[in-house]
Amino acid sequence: MADPYIKALHIIFIVTWFAGLFYIVRLFIYQVEAAEKPEPEKLILGKQLAVMAKRLWTIITWPSAVLTLFFGSWMVINLPAMLELTFMQIKLGFVLILYIYHFVCHKIYKQLQSGVVKYTSTQLRIFNELATIILISVVFIIVLKDDLNWIKGTLGFLLVSILLMMGIRIYKRLRLSNESKENS
Repeated sequence: MADPYIKALHIIFIVTWFAGLFYIVRLFIYQVEAAEKPEPEKLILGKQLAVMAKRLWTIITWPSAVLTLFFGSWMVINLPAMLELTFMQIKLGFVLILYIYHFVCHKIYKQLQSGVVKYTSTQLRIFNELATIILISVVFIIVLKDDLNWIKGTLGFLLVSILLMMGIRIYKRLRLSNESKENS
């Protein structure tokens, strides 16, 4: 059994890491939308959002990602037999995808901090949902472990993904409708 203190620290830093990942992409969306505003609003919002993103990314998100990896590795080193379990191998596959997601966020962060906008707010909203899908997947894998029913799990995963994409489309329509009403 893993040391409960190490396990608790691992979970705490997973939570803060996900909080950072969820919020940083929201800040990216706001930065992209601010870049479309007229001056001086564009400059004022751009500066403030860049400061917020920098603090979140460097003070919370990156340290949490590193500490999650540290405490997770500590548990695996103390219980290497965990690596032989199928659910753990699948979970670690999702964790690898999450770190790739993190590095893509870092690339977007660097671009936006330099004033380079390569994505639309809609693209970033869709990108933001990847972390949600990974979180849902990992939680179900860890909770269900050996009871994981692959058919139900796969169908549930697809259903959640479809619902998230539908939610994004509905939100976009509502936002555009509200904006057109405000401009009338």
